[in-house]
Order: sequence, then C-alpha cells, then structure tokens
Amino acid sequence: MTTVTPFVGTPRSRVDGRAKVTGAARYAAEFDAPELAHGWVVSSAVARGRVARIDTDAAMAMPGVLKIFTHENRPRTAWFDYKHRDQTAPPGHPFRPLYSDTILHSGQPIALVVAETLDIARDAASLVRVLYETEEHATDLAAERGKAYVPPKKRSGIKPPPKPRGDAPGAFASAPVQVRQESRVPAEYHNPMEPHAATVVWKGKDGIVVHDKTQGAQNSQSYIASVFGLSPSKVQVVAPFVGGAFGSGLRPQYQVFLAVMAALELERSVRVSLTRDQMFTFGHRPETLQTVTLGAGRDGKLVSVQHDAVAETSRLEDYQEVVVNWSGLLYRCDNVALTYRLAQLDVSTPCDMRAPGATIGVFALEIAMDELAHATGIDPVELRLRNHTDRDQNEDKPFTSKELRACYAKGAERFGWSKRKPAPRSMREGSELVGYGFATGVWEAMMMKSSARATLTPDGRLTVATATADIGTGTYTILTQIAADALGMPMEKVTTLIGDSSLPTSPIEGGSWAAASSGAAVDAACRSVRDALIGLARGLEDSPLANIDPDRVTVRDGRVFLTAAPDQGLAIDAVMAASGVDKIELEETVLPDPKTMLTHAAYTHSAVFAEVRVDEELGIVRVTRVVNAVAAGRILNPKTARSQILGGVVMGIGMALEEEALHDHALGRVMNHNFAEYHIPVNADVPDIDVVFVEEHDDKVSPLGVKGLGEIGIVGTAAAIANAIFHATGKRVNDLPITVDKLLDEA
Repeated sequence: MTTVTPFVGTPRSRVDGRAKVTGAARYAAEFDAPELAHGWVVSSAVARGRVARIDTDAAMAMPGVLKIFTHENRPRTAWFDYKHRDQTAPPGHPFRPLYSDTILHSGQPIALVVAETLDIARDAASLVRVLYETEEHATDLAAERGKAYVPPKKRSGIKPPPKPRGDAPGAFASAPVQVRQESRVPAEYHNPMEPHAATVVWKGKDGIVVHDKTQGAQNSQSYIASVFGLSPSKVQVVAPFVGGAFGSGLRPQYQVFLAVMAALELERSVRVSLTRDQMFTFGHRPETLQTVTLGAGRDGKLVSVQHDAVAETSRLEDYQEVVVNWSGLLYRCDNVALTYRLAQLDVSTPCDMRAPGATIGVFALEIAMDELAHATGIDPVELRLRNHTDRDQNEDKPFTSKELRACYAKGAERFGWSKRKPAPRSMREGSELVGYGFATGVWEAMMMKSSARATLTPDGRLTVATATADIGTGTYTILTQIAADALGMPMEKVTTLIGDSSLPTSPIEGGSWAAASSGAAVDAACRSVRDALIGLARGLEDSPLANIDPDRVTVRDGRVFLTAAPDQGLAIDAVMAASGVDKIELEETVLPDPKTMLTHAAYTHSAVFAEVRVDEELGIVRVTRVVNAVAAGRILNPKTARSQILGGVVMGIGMALEEEALHDHALGRVMNHNFAEYHIPVNADVPDIDVVFVEEHDDKVSPLGVKGLGEIGIVGTAAAIANAIFHATGKRVNDLPITVDKLLDEA
C-alpha cells in the first residue's frame, strides 16, 4: 500500500483545473433553464438629471419582447434603506435600480428589456427612446477637492485614521531633511475575464435558484430575500466558479437585482448579462489625491510623517478605504498625523479592488520614502531598515510575526540590488536608461468566523463543504489539501463543495482571509470526523483499539490503526459497518482568537524590486524584471500561492503604466469604456516575475498559521516601478499611470 504523504505545504495543481480548461466549469451566464428569457439593460446617457420621458412603444411592438421594466412600472420592493444594504455596504443610501426617474451617474440602468432571445432583447433596447432633463454634474475630483469632508459615519470593518501622535507639523518644521510628495491614483475599473451576469431559474412554489457572479453567495441570498420580501429558504444562490473578481463581486451588482425582479414578475427563468461597456457603470477603485510629508534626520530616521488623502465617493454612499493608516504603522516614527476625507462626485459608488486602500496609500508613502532616500543619499533598502519597527504604533501592539527584514535581504539578493548605481540616469544599455526601484508592501492578515461540514462515507471518500467562493485563487485546491491531510487520504478521494448559499456559513471571499478562515473551518470539521471515527473504532467489541488513548491512534490510507503498531487496526469501512453508520457527518465553526486580536497586530509583508528600461528619446517604459519577496506565514500550496503573487504583480504593472478611466468632465462619462482604449497588461508587458516566499512561523494569526496572499502581490508594485523609473530617468512622476507624455513633458 502506498502511504499518503502530507499535501499541505507542497505544490499541487488545481483540482478544478481540468474543468476550467475543458469548459466543464460553468459560470453565471452559462447555466441553462427551460424557457429562459433574456434581459438587456438600457443605460443612462447623461451623468445627472432625470428621465423626463421614456418611450418603449416601438420596442414593445417587436415580436418576442416580453416586457420592458422602467421606473414607471417596476414591481414593488422593500421600502427602507436597510433592506437594500448588503454585508459590505458603506454608510448611506444603497443604489436601487429603476427606483425613480432620478439619474445619479452616467451609465445608470434606466430600463430592462426582456425578450425570448438575447438578440431580440438587444435590438429592442436600441428602440427605447429617452428624453432627459439634465442638471449640472461634477466628475472632476481635483475641482471638488475643496468640498471634501470627513465621513461622519464609518464603514464597518474599515479603521478610520488614528488620532495624531506627537507633534508631526512641529517635528517636520525642524527636521534637517524635508520631503513633500503629491500623488494621484486615477479611477480603475474592474475588468475580470467574466463580466457580471445573473441567471435566475424559476422553480415556482419552490422559489428561485440564482446563478450570480458573486464572491459571497450568502450575501447575495440575504440581499435578494430582503429586497424582494422572500423567505431565505426560497432563494438559493449558486456560484461554483467565478471568472475573476477581486472586489467587484463583494456587493450584489445591479444585474442580479434586475434578473430577479424580472423572473419574479414574469414567473419564468431570466438571464441578465452586462456588456464589457457596462462593466464601466458600477464599482471601481476610487480616484485619490494624496500628499505625503516626511521629515527626517540626515541619518534617514523619520521624525515626522504626515499623510493626507482625498478620495471620491458617490452622492449616495460614503465609500471608505484604509488609505493613510499604513503610513503610521509601517515605519517607526513618534510624530504622525493622518487625515482621510471624501469628495462626492456624480459617479457610481466605488468598490473594493485588490488590496483596497493599501494599493493607493502605500504607493504614496513608498514614493515619498524613495525621495527621502535620494535626498539623504541613503540606499532605499537601508533607509527602510533604519526605520524598521516591531510594533504597530497606530495601536501600540506588537506584530504576531514580521519577517520584513528577511524579505528585504532575500529579495535584494535574488534581484542583484547590490549592482545598482545610486545616481539617477547612471545606468544604461544602448539607447535605454536602466532603473532599479524598490518598495515595501503590507496588507492585513485577517481571519473571520467560518463554518464547514465534513462527511465521511464507508468507501473512504470525504466531502467537505463551506459557502466560501473561489475567484480563481485556488480555494478548491487548498481546502482539498487540508481535508486530505486531516484524514490521511489521497486528494482524489476528497470532494470540495463551495459557492452555494445552502452550505455552512462562510464570510464573503475577500480581504485575503479565505484560506485562514475557511481553511481552519474545514480542518476543524475533518478532525472532528477523524475523532468520531476513532471513537467508533475504540468502542467496538474485540477491537484492537479498544480503550487505547486516542492520541496513540492514526487515521491514514483508509485505516484506523495504532501509531506504534500499524498492523493493529481496522479498515474505515469495517469500522463504520460494525458501528451501523452509513456516514460520519459533522460541522464545525471557527473564530479568530479574541485575545490575540486585542493584544497583537497581524500583517503580511513584502519587498518588491523592479527593473525598468526607458527609451531615452521615445519615453517608452519596459518593466523587464520584478522580484517580490513575501512573508505570509505558512504557505499551503506554493504553486497556487505563487500564482496569486504573479497576478498581483501584473495588476501592479497595469496600475503603474496603463490603467486609467479617462473622464470627459463636460459629459461626465468614462470615455475609454472598452478594452481597445482602457489598457491593461498583455503578455508583451509582463516580464520575468520571481516570487520568493520567506519562511515565517506565526502561531497567533490563525489556527493554521496562514496569512492571506490575494492582496499583498499588488501592494508596493506600482511604487517599485515608479521608483525604478525615477532612478532610470531622474524624473519623478507621481500621477499614475506613468505614460510617455508625462515622461517627455519638460514642463
């Protein structure tokens, strides 16, 4: 018999990989249903005002059109705001599709055409005529900056800036070295491979099954039940596969509202899919304007840190992120002042986008730190080491673990940082200037309350289930590895069920907490099943394990046996048959340790090194190498973990050099609302990316010692690239993305 070796900690291919590459994996718009109708969304052409008249006669006359929903005939939904608020909603008034004639932003859905086929719905939608009464709008954050305010009500789970410590302005005034950097990060829109869609299957008196693009099936379920006055037992949300999300699927988006509304009204199955153009009509990373002011001694040690940020939000909700707090915890400094304000624009409410807040705030901090290194003549890595801290000074807590120094050392060695010549424009190859840049990355290491169920059957098969999602991160695979190890069986004998609201309660998949949370729950449930199996074996008459201490018993390779004498044991099927049970099924719930949460701060850290080459005459930038050294506690699967960092780095390249929603402020519209003009990295833009996992033991952060990896890969990447461009060219560009025109502009 082949002995099963541990799977956790070893590189394993995705258990769902074959389903994805063969097309067997189905996504929200790929589920079928009898008599499925199709909806097409009509979007607002103005940024602010009202619908004065909407003419649907010509569209309704088209054969095959079933109904056209507008604000004039929509079915009744819940009255109070709280009924429309999902688990991640910021303070304010949640957007209600087709609620009234009021236009709040360009692209807002103002009608839904439902027809027998998608083609008919699309053609009929083109015949809907709308007359608007427009009002003056505002989409320019810089112009509205003076109206920014501190949000009166805080968003749940988002820490506001801490109170100032020391005297940051006074310390800055007397500092020998002073640096002030202003920066801008533009709005970036989610463009996952799978656009948002919802297929609602009508089950009559049994309710509805909703296939939605969501990172939280139970969040969508509770939202739908609340808004439409349905019993949760009549709503099942199923999302086994999600084609990328990273925040866009945290909140129920308007396509699921419209699809459910139409299905309930027509009493038939309905699908609503958004076009790529319409992906630019809702959640996005908010445009943010920042100022970082650093004061230091000539030895580079910080004496003052001030970080101020103004971010956009909508007229409806006060969307908030943790933007400036990182400047108070990443480096040691006794004088810190941080402010964060919002400015309302006529746009849709922003939403979380991979490492929300940190991606923006750490960028501003790290380019300022690079400028400080240049001003003091200190190597950028050495400067960070001189300001290293083992405590989160914002909360005056030690870290559960922090191997950031090792990240610096291992990353620098792998990258060849010692070959860097300090002076800007001092390195070149042919017609290209060569630059080396560096930045620190940081992200919260979180764990949430989570439940899981494990079911063992006599054939030696194990099924684990929890409602979490897999947005491409490898959740199916790591949960399978954890379960297989807990009961000493091959991964092939484990089935993992996720992405279904009917499964045990799990938090939304976000914040890089899925592995720590759902992983710990699966581990706990499987170990309870293991203990129950051992209990059955010990209770059997004439059992070789009778009255044996459970700690001396092993479950592995389909058997329960004495650890010191493997020949003394029983097969799993024999134990269950003799005990008269056809399955062992148990559910467990795990929570973060409240004492640790009170006494310690938990973060994942990284060191990002980037090499760029800049054509001196044309200003064209090529990122040619990236090394990302990450300390993230226990690595469950180095293969999928590396994939997470690669994806984060690629998004960071896009942030640094390409991604930007370009507004025509006269129209209040995003003009580059397509893949032809909204640029994201393609194969030719992505260099060799070297991922280094630094060994880090953490017995406090979570039961498995796991820190999340979904976010940390992007944090610091854009700053490292921007710093490399400065080193190459001597030109500091703080207005992202760094495009040719900004590098060639001599003004």
